[in-house]
Amino acid sequence: MELLGKISEALQKGKAKDVKELVQQALDAGAEPQDVLNEGLLSGMNEVGIKFKNNEVYVPDVLIAARAMKAGTEILKPLLVAGGIKAKGKVVIGTVKGDLHDIGKNLVAMMMEGQGLEIIDAGTDVAPEKFISLAIENDAQIIACSALLTTTMGEMKAVVEAAQAAGIRDKIVIMVGGAPVNETFAKTIGADIYTPDAASAAEEAAASLKA
Repeated sequence: MELLGKISEALQKGKAKDVKELVQQALDAGAEPQDVLNEGLLSGMNEVGIKFKNNEVYVPDVLIAARAMKAGTEILKPLLVAGGIKAKGKVVIGTVKGDLHDIGKNLVAMMMEGQGLEIIDAGTDVAPEKFISLAIENDAQIIACSALLTTTMGEMKAVVEAAQAAGIRDKIVIMVGGAPVNETFAKTIGADIYTPDAASAAEEAAASLKA
């Protein structure tokens, strides 16, 4: 359906009003809500993710595209829920205790939504226990922790330990990221996945759910 391609293009350009109108047009023309989501909105957001990774677009472009995606998903949500269509998985995301930075976390959350994941955003300055309780309450498969300060990186280890103490460590994938974090650090604290950027984080998260 040609309209789905147009939705993807409008989303990549960040045209929220156009996305909304095109989504409605596609539904009126008999498109399945799931197809509009996958082939229109998610494919558009995926393209934005690839371009962001290749430095072809920048943070403001991603934020505008995400806003356009939100405008489209608002129309689809009730229909998807009524059709019993579930997200591919759930992610609890937050910036660790003592750290108030949220731009990186928000970008990762948007990219993950672009992969069809449901996001439970814990915000910033999140205590290890909060990550765990939210994961249990929401039956999440992934915990994603962000840190921008070297002084708060240790909190990520505390999240891994809290998951062990709660007996859910084998059921949950723990992802870490942020400027001072690297692969070696992730391994030392026992985290499962480290990625250097938001687009990779979203891809790895989606891939871990298929594994």
